[in-house]
Amino acid sequence: MDQRKPPQTEEGWYVLHDCRRIDWDAWRDAPQRVRDRALSEGVEFLSAYESVQDAEEGQTAVYTVLGHKADVMILHLRPTMGDLDAAERHFEQTEFAQFTERAFSYVSVTEASGYTEKAREYFDGEVDDDSGLAQYIQSRLHPDVPDEEFVCFYPMDKRRDPEQNWYDTAFEERAAHIKRHGDIGRGYGGEVSQMISGSIGFDDWEWGITLWSEDMTSVKELLTEMRFDPSTSRYAEFGPFYVGRRFDPVDLPAVLAGQRVPTDERPAAGQPTAERAAHASSKTPDAHAEQAAGHARAGDSEGRGDAHPGSAGEGDHPHGGEAAAADHPASDRGHNSDDGTGDEGESGSSHSGGRPDVSGDFEEVEDAGERVGRLGVHEGEEYDAGDYALVFRSSADAEALVDDVEDLAESFDHYDRHVLTTVRAQSGQAHVVSIWTAKEAAETAAGFLGDLDGIESRVGGSLGERDADGESQGENGADEGHAEAAASSQSIREQLQSEGVYAGQPHGEDVYALVVYSEAETDDLADEVENLRGAFERYDTHVRTSIYADPDADTAAVASLWDTEDAAETASGYLTDLPGVVRKQGESDGFGTMGMFYTVKPEHRADFVEKFATVGDLLEDMDGHRETALLVNRDDENDMFIASQWDSKDDAMDFFRSDAFSDTVSWGRDVLADRPRHVFLA
Repeated sequence: MDQRKPPQTEEGWYVLHDCRRIDWDAWRDAPQRVRDRALSEGVEFLSAYESVQDAEEGQTAVYTVLGHKADVMILHLRPTMGDLDAAERHFEQTEFAQFTERAFSYVSVTEASGYTEKAREYFDGEVDDDSGLAQYIQSRLHPDVPDEEFVCFYPMDKRRDPEQNWYDTAFEERAAHIKRHGDIGRGYGGEVSQMISGSIGFDDWEWGITLWSEDMTSVKELLTEMRFDPSTSRYAEFGPFYVGRRFDPVDLPAVLAGQRVPTDERPAAGQPTAERAAHASSKTPDAHAEQAAGHARAGDSEGRGDAHPGSAGEGDHPHGGEAAAADHPASDRGHNSDDGTGDEGESGSSHSGGRPDVSGDFEEVEDAGERVGRLGVHEGEEYDAGDYALVFRSSADAEALVDDVEDLAESFDHYDRHVLTTVRAQSGQAHVVSIWTAKEAAETAAGFLGDLDGIESRVGGSLGERDADGESQGENGADEGHAEAAASSQSIREQLQSEGVYAGQPHGEDVYALVVYSEAETDDLADEVENLRGAFERYDTHVRTSIYADPDADTAAVASLWDTEDAAETASGYLTDLPGVVRKQGESDGFGTMGMFYTVKPEHRADFVEKFATVGDLLEDMDGHRETALLVNRDDENDMFIASQWDSKDDAMDFFRSDAFSDTVSWGRDVLADRPRHVFLA
């Protein structure tokens, strides 16, 4: 028998269909705080992958699954198989994964193959890259996951029975089957979209078929008609079918609570969610309509997708056919510079055709400079005195806001008056800071910022005043510019470092620290902290989380150290959920809390405690000092944590520069096992 000719193929993105079953008994038995943590990590994982934060391009979507086979299906498309490997293992590190077990998975790669004459011209290099055919085939290899409500996925093979062996059939006969089969598929264009992925050598079946539709009966009618075509009736074998409904990652809690999704607060698939409204607000009305048909879930910037079943040269699978002859123009996903956020002379049209009147859409405050300063936005570094700031607080997760805010900032950058727009996290809450050179420009920007998800409060205010030379003026007219502040910060760090204390980051941190105080029984608190620590240790940014007891107080401190500010802020929400929490550092007035973490040599522990008592007496005489406590790690008595409260940062810095501090640090070199860690907690 002659060797049969296989079709030419081209591969695109790698695909993982990850079907999960929920352990409902374990879920119902878990404490509410554990379930909350699992949901938070689940939403965070799904949102991050849906926005493709892990790779340069790709797609991710999440679906419920109807019936007994699974509960949730996560669909990943990524440029490399390594990306899928990392995504799969990353999910397993989440608390949510502990309540799931894999019911089914399928690994494949998007594929186009050359059974038609036009497809063969493409593979032979006879087609221009910008032709409609080339663009269409690329859209099959790098698809946009459609926003249709329903998904149907199934694997399939071509039969290899003695009397019905697809692979023994001549190429021309197979091509005729594919063309006829494709004619059926094209009849459902606009009703059903598809993705074909090859899995020979990847999985137990040969192809994976993913179909999307707003009406599952359209899928049923398509597949029914195809069953009667010889390419299916004679040669097709099918695996299990998985049918589900798409949902937004933020609706994961509603899914597990048995509620209908999308929830009332969320638009249906295919419509921009609240988180994407800001991105949509910078576009023209026509772009709005397109975004509603396929919002920007990070992927190919050319707007690939909207494929019709059977309309590409696809090969040995059930929906092949001739490639479409017409061009498929790419979607316009650029930014419209006329977004109404600039000067009057620059301002173009917004959705209503003119610059929106949003004056008074926020409360004006006098302490805007202090507010942005607490969020890590400082004069001289990010803005100049006399600029105008907006600070909008959101209930949404900071990471979930980043993409929308970056899109807004990119639009705002078209205007000279824009200085900065960014997301900052503080005390477990997200804040959007937007700074402009003029209040009028900020008022316009407020309309767009107000469309971001979860906005709870809106304030704005001037960031000082400019003098004739453009410099800021304090109460006495003295220069309070960045140069002096930077010099002061540098001198403090040099002072600390000269004494052998690691001063770390530009503002004094070597790590980011969180401390909460609890009145719960220490043993009960320890069990909860142990569970929380187990979850934290999955992340590389976690340094340690420990309980510190103060023998002279009824409360215990839980201190958690992290390498990054974002990670610390995320952990903050979990810490405040611990039992008996009465306060969190940074919630009082004054400087807040300054902490020194010491590891003491065991033979010198008693000496260290005695020395602390002596220093405590000195501190009582220091101006601005309120209180200082020595706390001891519950699991390691040689690990000490000192917390001090001051009226102001200047008062604390005066102590750093004092002879008493220098003498104490010098003495400590002989009794400490390593260098003290200097951490600003407020």
